[in-house]
This record gives sequence, C-alpha cells and structure tokens, in this order.
Amino acid sequence: MRPTWPTALSDFAEGVAHLVWPPHCLACAAPTAADHFCGDCVSALTTDHPHRCQFCAGTVGPHADAAGPCLRCAKSKFAFGSAVRFGLYADAVRRAVLAMKEPQGELLASRLGELWATHRRAELLATRPQVVVPVPLHWRRRWSRGYNQAEELARGLARALQLPLAARVLSRRRATELQTHQSATARWDNVKGVFAVRSPASVRGLRVLLVDDVLTTGATCHFAAAALLGAGAAQVHAAVVAHR
Repeated sequence: MRPTWPTALSDFAEGVAHLVWPPHCLACAAPTAADHFCGDCVSALTTDHPHRCQFCAGTVGPHADAAGPCLRCAKSKFAFGSAVRFGLYADAVRRAVLAMKEPQGELLASRLGELWATHRRAELLATRPQVVVPVPLHWRRRWSRGYNQAEELARGLARALQLPLAARVLSRRRATELQTHQSATARWDNVKGVFAVRSPASVRGLRVLLVDDVLTTGATCHFAAAALLGAGAAQVHAAVVAHR
C-alpha cells in the first residue's frame, strides 16, 4: 500500500530529525537506541490488569462473569458492541494521554497507536474490523490544538494493523464543554446528538473500529457509535488508550 502524503511527509521529517538530534523516548524523553520508546516505557505502557470487562473495558475482579457486562455498565445500553483498552488511566498511560494533548504530542499519539496495535493485536482484531474511525474534535478545538490526538492514534493503529483509516467520516455538529469538566450524568447530555456522519458510504455495511483516547462513562463512544450505526455501519466496536 502506497503511503499517503501526510504519512510520507511525517516519516521523512522524523528521519531528518534523527540525523540532527539523537533518538529519544517519546514518552519520557530519555535517550534510547530503540524505536520511539525506551524499554522501561514499553513495559510500563503495555502492562495492564488481566481482568477487563469486554463491554466497557473497565477493570473487573478475577471472578467476574467474562461473558456478561460488569456491574458498572450492566445498566448501560451502549451503541458500541464491545470495548478494548491499552491500559488503565494511571501512571505511564495517564502521562502519555496528557502528553498527546500538548502541541508536540502528535508524533507520540501516532507511535503510541502503533505500539498499541503491536501489543494488543489479537484483541483489536477480534471483532474483524474493516475500517478504523477516530472520534473527532470540533473544528475550533482542532484548529487551536493543531491536530486531533484520536485521529493520530487511529492513524498509527490502522497503519500497524493494515486497515483503512476513515479519518474524517465523523464530525461534531457543535462545540461542547470538555468531558473532564462534567459530572457523570452531564457527560451524556453534553455529547448527545453531537456527532454526524459526513459520508455514509464510507462505513455502510462495514465493521468499524472506533478509536478515542479515554473512556470514562462511555458517553462519547456511545453517541459516536450511534451515529455510525445510523449511517449504515454493520457494527461498531470501541478501542481506547485508557479506561478511567
């Protein structure tokens, strides 16, 4: 598959940068001979609790029913069929999520997506996704930040899994308050009906892997998934870097 221009230019720029500055870990900035992440950060980022709910990706006890929803999401009727995560929103994963939202975090997000795909490949492909779709930012927030961290995560993930990326299929109808500033109940009202599908033909009849950085109540992924299903997607499954 021929690389797209944004990907090719990004890879070229990264190669030039390595000629000028020694490689360093994108997560902790320590010098490293490895690609993108040092060994300590790879270990910290890829270590997760072994028992997770398949419906919301939350941590559950060792004796929980793996076939059913956990106690936290049993009353929720999510539009997405299942959810997988890279880790818990703590320590190295939390630091990476916060760093991705900084002006210099674009490359970190893309390479973290690749690392995620490498270490969680079986989980990510379990639902046999056919296209990867990121949760969008409103255009004003994207403009102020310079990029969408969920889109860069999805780009790295799709590249490593060799799946097509539909980066701009979803859009936000209106600007919303940051979910981190909302109560659990208000999070649902904040994003209800906010997502629209620009090109239904891009997802019609397909199994979609919906990518975001953090899942807390599941509201954002739920309404994004509902919009995709309403546009004709066959299934939507969520993939998040962290469960909070």
